[in-house]
Amino acid sequence: MRCMETDAAGTRLARRWRGILAVHARTMCELDRVLHPYGLGASDFEVLDLLASEPFEDGGQCRVQNLADRVHLSQSALSRLIGRLVREGLVERSVCAEDRRGVSVCLTAKGRALHAEVLPLHRAALARALDGCRPATDHG
Repeated sequence: MRCMETDAAGTRLARRWRGILAVHARTMCELDRVLHPYGLGASDFEVLDLLASEPFEDGGQCRVQNLADRVHLSQSALSRLIGRLVREGLVERSVCAEDRRGVSVCLTAKGRALHAEVLPLHRAALARALDGCRPATDHG
């Protein structure tokens, strides 16, 4: 009997996990669809959005290491993404004043303007993708 209960619990857990993955995939596809005309992907916008939320008193600067903790990308993928945003003039990099080994990034005026233009579209896409999304329960 115990084995059947464990199997049922495992099946429910796997079903919940697959539901989370499905919501994530649908949401990422919707975000990419909306952002593509602006030359952005979901991860690009996530970085711009995080940088836009940095306090102005800090110059809008964010250490790449701190950004890596908040963006769900590998260090190398984040570095490539930042490099592309720098080449597109949306972000600028600088050496951290307090730690010369660290690198900071911040939005440029162009990056801030693009973020402001795309933000309502991003939020509307999130609302559409997540509308009616309820946390899965362990029942059936």
